[in-house]
Amino acid sequence: MGKILSWHELKTVVDSLKAKGKRIVFTNGCFDILHVGHIRYLKEAKALGDVLVVGLNSDNSISIIKPTRPINPQDHRAEVLSSLEMVDYVTLFDEETPYELIKLLQPDILVKGGDWKKGDIVGSDIVKETHSLPYIKGVSTSEIIEKIKRL
Repeated sequence: MGKILSWHELKTVVDSLKAKGKRIVFTNGCFDILHVGHIRYLKEAKALGDVLVVGLNSDNSISIIKPTRPINPQDHRAEVLSSLEMVDYVTLFDEETPYELIKLLQPDILVKGGDWKKGDIVGSDIVKETHSLPYIKGVSTSEIIEKIKRL
């Protein structure tokens, strides 16, 4: 079994890991063009627990919230994320938010980037511990796309 799992497969793995006392950290996002902000954020998220699960917005999900995106297709984004040492598992979600996925997995810790206030983080009403990690100014996928357009 690889790192990219269906919801059902991931639920089985997460339940087994939790039974062994592992703390499950969940984060989510588009991760359309991976950059240093993403890497730092994922490293910090992983450091909060034992296992890092990334809920990845599907192409359909991204197109709802960012109509001109994604740049990279979901299979490519999932493969890149799963190749990172700090990422233990990746699963796709088709909805606008990962609320149902969070409800299914019941992670111990929920993490988002500092551009999110704790109370606004989807799933914070389900999970015991929620973190909003520091935002890295000047580094975003949107800024990278704009820079490329100017070239």
